[in-house]
Amino acid sequence: MSGGGLLIAGTTSDAGKSVVTAGICRWLVRRGVKVAPFKGQNMSLNSFVTREGAEIGRAQAMQAQAARVEPSALMNPVLLKPGSDRSSQVVLMGKPVGELSARGYHGGRQQTLFEPVVECLEKLRSTYDAVICEGAGSPAEINLRRTDIVNMGIARAARLPVIVVGDIDRGGVFAQFFGTTALLAPEDQELVAGYLVNKFRGDVTLLEPGLEMLYGLTGRRTFGVLPYAHGLGIDEEDGLRVSLRGAVRESVTAAPLGDDVLRVAVCAVPLMSNFTDVDALAAEPGVIVRFGDRAEELADADLVVVPGTRGTVKALAWLRERGLADAIARRAAEGRPVLGICGGFQALGERIEDEVESHAGEVDALGLLPVRVRFHREKTLARPTGEALGERVDGYEIHHGVAEVLGGEPFLDGCRVGAVWGTHWHGSLESDGFRRAFLREVAAAAGRRFIPATDTRFGLLREEQLDRLGDLIEEHADTAALLELIERGAPAGLPFIPPGAP
Repeated sequence: MSGGGLLIAGTTSDAGKSVVTAGICRWLVRRGVKVAPFKGQNMSLNSFVTREGAEIGRAQAMQAQAARVEPSALMNPVLLKPGSDRSSQVVLMGKPVGELSARGYHGGRQQTLFEPVVECLEKLRSTYDAVICEGAGSPAEINLRRTDIVNMGIARAARLPVIVVGDIDRGGVFAQFFGTTALLAPEDQELVAGYLVNKFRGDVTLLEPGLEMLYGLTGRRTFGVLPYAHGLGIDEEDGLRVSLRGAVRESVTAAPLGDDVLRVAVCAVPLMSNFTDVDALAAEPGVIVRFGDRAEELADADLVVVPGTRGTVKALAWLRERGLADAIARRAAEGRPVLGICGGFQALGERIEDEVESHAGEVDALGLLPVRVRFHREKTLARPTGEALGERVDGYEIHHGVAEVLGGEPFLDGCRVGAVWGTHWHGSLESDGFRRAFLREVAAAAGRRFIPATDTRFGLLREEQLDRLGDLIEEHADTAALLELIERGAPAGLPFIPPGAP
């Protein structure tokens, strides 16, 4: 196999494209195939920094890990980071190049990015045996097809076969498969080789008559039926991870909430970025993580986390409007633990000068840490390493705000005052020794008897999740047919489905 490829499209957002792409990458690399992930354009506030200092979607970093290769800007050449409902920062090849409205982006700028996106894909295909590409949203967004650089636009340019993933747990998956295909132009339909059912519960034999009827209607096969699997929504792109929130709420109900349990409340600030920072806490036995947007949801928490955000000043206003700022200030005065990460760290400081992100000028922050922040147009993108609480820490930085630390006890790049900690470092809690030391400090300050487990290895847990994704593909997809598709492309003679058929 050399330079093979496949595009994983979806009937909707959150149909499972990211995890299916990761699963195929892990299945292939276990077979000895040199494979890489790719997503031409990603819209996400959950991002990552590569070793060369490029910002890419965290989902593509996760897929690279599934493929056992180092993440690269080639794998996600265009990243859009929303700053409001109408505009996003455009990151090209890992560096920000400007802020554009949705109309401005789709009105012309997106087309200028098409050539570099294709070039990145071709570079990967010249280096790897196979490149597994992820689409965005749905390929049947007919209002955006003319400027598409991530779905059928890239598939047609690179002659990639396409599999459409549908989430059957939502219902209506047959209509979604048929309608998605029927809305495509004939030249696009030629590349749609078939379908993959995701999140199926129950006896698959009950589904088979429907799959046969779908084949009769479309002339396209189904490449597999993946069962519903809990806890596999890793490093997703948008918003709060539904699987995490659901699991956390179940555990809140079921767990014996004694002194040996730590409760973590994460403020669900607007434009939250890198919400995956708390995943390592949720992986610890005896730690319950929940997201909240009301002051009363912080009351019983042993640790409150103010996470990163693409809009620090907007998040500050939101915290104040909802009474969360006062609740956090009371906690600090009482010596109860608070952790601010990136934008959350900035919000805990004394003052913010921002003529870049919000254009709000000078704004008073919460005043809980002796820190002043000034926003610079140049974005800090780094992969720092250091030490805190006597343990090695690895992290990554993504921020425009530059902090001047004026006092307190040093803590990574930030500081600590009493039980209030602040740092720009994302991912620091994934360092096992540091996480355990930090949780011991939290437990002591909160008066809990919680003792961190000594055998929790977050990196190993993530590898186990990626292996589970690979197992799903290997056990529930037609892998021989997938290999043929990757190697040879879409089969010839696929029928055209006119809109409105049958």
